[in-house]
Amino acid sequence: MVGRAHRGWPGSGRGPGRGGWQQADLPRAEDAAAWLRGRLPDGWYTGAPEVRVDREEILVIGQLPELAEEFADDDAGRAERSAAVAGRISRFREETREQRIDIARQAEHRYRRKVAWGARLGDTEELFTTLSVPVMTRLRQPERIVLDTLVDAGVARSRSDALAWAVRLVGEHADDWLADLRAAMAKVDELRAQGPTDTSK
Repeated sequence: MVGRAHRGWPGSGRGPGRGGWQQADLPRAEDAAAWLRGRLPDGWYTGAPEVRVDREEILVIGQLPELAEEFADDDAGRAERSAAVAGRISRFREETREQRIDIARQAEHRYRRKVAWGARLGDTEELFTTLSVPVMTRLRQPERIVLDTLVDAGVARSRSDALAWAVRLVGEHADDWLADLRAAMAKVDELRAQGPTDTSK
């Protein structure tokens, strides 16, 4: 069940049910990436941004232009480059703040999801103010033992951290399967929207 922090949108007359937000409660967001690509100012990113969508959030991550300055291939040079990357991402965040807020408001009105942002430069990725949504579940003893083992081994600080770690691990190693599952779900939604043909007329 989604935690109480996420309530219904004003004027929607809807809120999360016993099983959390259902797909029918939200506008479809398959075109969110295309809408954002058309809405974002030119020059922000070196290419089309990555757009990730779930029931609560739209996350927009774009690649920033590479640094013009070259750094020595030693510890000092790597430390300087890391500092320069952090500074460049920070500058992007500050310079685009007002426009990002405006775009987020429009997207939130259109898709009824919060919008979060991120930037990537080289191998460094930084996310800005993303949602952390509480999710409650019931686990039997075998599942609790798995989480407690992760905690006892120092992999996670708590059962909540252990559960998040396990979800990330599944996501990293099941990308193809999850993509097939999402495609199948989208097809079911499409067929459901079409509905049966009324032959009584």
